[in-house]
Amino acid sequence: MLEQINSFIAWFDGVVWGLPLIILVLLVGIQFTLRMGFLQVRHLPRALNYMVRNEEGGKGEVSSFGALCTALSATIGTGNIVGVATAIVAGGPGALFWMWIAAFFGMATKYAEGLLAIKYRNISEDGHVLGGPFYYIENGMGRNWKWLAKAFAFFGACAGLLGIGTMTQINGISDSVRNFFDTNNEWTVSLMGKSYSWTVVITAVVVTLCAGLVIIGGLKRIASVSEIVVPFMAIFYVVAAIIVVCVNYKAIPDAIVQVFEGAFGLRAIGGGALGAMLVAMQKGIARGIFSNESGLGSAPIAAAAAKTHEPARQGLVSMTGTFIDTIIICTMTGLCIITTGAWNIGLEGAAVTQYAFKSGFPFAPSLGAFILMLSLVFFAFTTIIGWNYYSERCMEYLTNGNMKAVIVYRWLYIIAVFMGPFLTIKAVWNIADIFNGLMAFPNLIALLALSGVVAAETRKYFLKIKGS
Repeated sequence: MLEQINSFIAWFDGVVWGLPLIILVLLVGIQFTLRMGFLQVRHLPRALNYMVRNEEGGKGEVSSFGALCTALSATIGTGNIVGVATAIVAGGPGALFWMWIAAFFGMATKYAEGLLAIKYRNISEDGHVLGGPFYYIENGMGRNWKWLAKAFAFFGACAGLLGIGTMTQINGISDSVRNFFDTNNEWTVSLMGKSYSWTVVITAVVVTLCAGLVIIGGLKRIASVSEIVVPFMAIFYVVAAIIVVCVNYKAIPDAIVQVFEGAFGLRAIGGGALGAMLVAMQKGIARGIFSNESGLGSAPIAAAAAKTHEPARQGLVSMTGTFIDTIIICTMTGLCIITTGAWNIGLEGAAVTQYAFKSGFPFAPSLGAFILMLSLVFFAFTTIIGWNYYSERCMEYLTNGNMKAVIVYRWLYIIAVFMGPFLTIKAVWNIADIFNGLMAFPNLIALLALSGVVAAETRKYFLKIKGS
């Protein structure tokens, strides 16, 4: 029975994340790229400047930087370590190229999401902010489309509780800690008829308590923790990855060649170039979207809380999230894996990146493994707290502002964090994929319907700053 359920979940995951959704995400990004005149290239320096320079006098609950860090805390997670490894193992080094393509067009999509989040957000009399796809669907497309907004909110609440927000992240944390401290499962305990390493049980308790303390404090505590942890963990991981790549510097030229040749199947044997290219494309784009979340509609929920009165300005700030997540962090992970040859020696998931980091610290392999474990713990922990904010706001919209229901959901979320390590990893990842994909459909429909609004707001903003 359990096998049949797992088989159905895997099949449905393949249906949701089939070519139609991947093509739709890409087309939306391409459409905004062309309509905005390659805004993600022309205005990237301005966006990076806005990222660290908060706007004064704007309405909202947290600073623009705090809103970005909240979004990044949810975005930068196991996908940057495990997801990249999975994509490269399945699709070859060329998958990294297609991750770049997904990120390039995804930056334009993320810009549109951030802009619409500010334009159509709802600010109550007590200053509480609620915004995101559900409000730009309802307020932008009209109340006749409220059912679509409710659908997005439902899928978002489920994604947080049953997938990407809780179980996949705590699974990644506990598995990483067990691999480092108890590789051979020497210290075990029997729970519910199954044997688990003590490291898994201890990790579940500690992470649940820490996450609970932050989550109960609400958005401002989540943002304040994210503003400290996110920049630290991103810099820490990138520096470590640079060390790994530098140690293997002789392999860098060939790694770059492998990426570009693999992207177009040029190294395929016996005329299989097209098939190899399609596999690299599908794995790279799918994992890229999963990692940076452009088009899924999650990040604009955090963007809506930013203290700003300029929708386009926050759109630019939101855009930097995809740049940091994929162009910088995923690229460094990919180069570590390719330069060390970790992708084609029969390993899977986090073990691939772990091998790369051990190889990158030949003077102290255990140090490389410890750095990777620490990075994954930080990445996944911040995703837990960031996604709690997303899914609580979805729940708030879904229940028409019933805060009692939100509080109940909060405690269920914390319980789900604790239960995550004791569930089947493959089923958990498939469930996370499914709800992420289902979130994307209502959001992408809204982005296409409101593309004219995005274009008009963009023109108005850049004319304004040009004349000032």
